[in-house]
Amino acid sequence: MNSTDYTVIIPARYASSRLPAKPLADIAGKPMVQRVYEQACASNAKRVVIATDHPDIVAAVQKFGAEVCLTDADHPSGTDRLQQAASELGLDDDAVVVNVQGDEPLIPPALIDQVAHNLRNDRDAVMATLCQPITELEMMLNPNVVKVVTDAKQHALYFSRAAIPWPRDEFAGQPQNLPAGLPVAHHIGIYAYRVSLLNDFVSWGSCLLERTEALEQLRVLWHGKKIHVAQALVTPPRGVDTKDDLLRVCQLLGESN
Repeated sequence: MNSTDYTVIIPARYASSRLPAKPLADIAGKPMVQRVYEQACASNAKRVVIATDHPDIVAAVQKFGAEVCLTDADHPSGTDRLQQAASELGLDDDAVVVNVQGDEPLIPPALIDQVAHNLRNDRDAVMATLCQPITELEMMLNPNVVKVVTDAKQHALYFSRAAIPWPRDEFAGQPQNLPAGLPVAHHIGIYAYRVSLLNDFVSWGSCLLERTEALEQLRVLWHGKKIHVAQALVTPPRGVDTKDDLLRVCQLLGESN
């Protein structure tokens, strides 16, 4: 498998509680899904496909000339949508697929290449993702920030919304600061998968840990599979979850244009 032998799939769901029709939101003259697509095309992927559940998104994608796959509307997760798209594209079990979220219009192409490369070079892993060090106590204690702990081979031991690892002695009283050198990292939500793992993932169904923490990747660990985790080469900008996020990205890209 050479450096370009992987596929990017961008799940683009129409419904969103905070921003309905979010993939079609205008960002400096282009729909957000096109901005994400263009970032993915700047990576070394051999193929970039948008997987959506809505004909309006299909029409928008066809207008700017991207490959699109219409998937079921009732998928419980983006990973299920990814699996259907990989199946319809006829990808082999050993093929590598990178999931680039449809609300990441500023995703650095280097991170897309990084997760694909890491998975391709770790035959023990079925999945790869990224992280960055946490340097502030507030971030460590924030349940909206997902933490990850790895073993000596850069395989995930656990993902959690709780503060892990917990420095027992230093935090015996009221925590004030992070201890120097504490290996605490927050998870960055970009994934590379082997297609065989995607097929297994949808057949397993959700597990107790996944439902408890509301973290899909725990399903993979629950079934004893390996997830490679590396520190991201660059810091990814925040994605678009709210109207304020959308305004921020519009301003950034509007000024750059």
